[in-house]
Amino acid sequence: MEERRSQKNKAKLSTTASTNSEEMSEQEEDLIRRMYGLVGDRWDLIAGRIPGRKAEEIERFWIMRHGDAFSLRRTNNQQQQQRKPNNS
Repeated sequence: MEERRSQKNKAKLSTTASTNSEEMSEQEEDLIRRMYGLVGDRWDLIAGRIPGRKAEEIERFWIMRHGDAFSLRRTNNQQQQQRKPNNS
């Protein structure tokens, strides 16, 4: 009977952890930022340095946090490409 209770409690804890896993701590954010600077968007390598995090979680976090910067950079690069004369 005790074993069943502990299994139920563990199940509750794991579902609670998975819903809160979207929130990154300051240390995790800092590590992701530094690792991204070193290895780029190799999310699996970054996730390997953060226990309990999956590459998909980290990528989603990065895009949600930095998505506007990426879209602005992409737009600027496209505009610059259009302005350059074609040297062919």
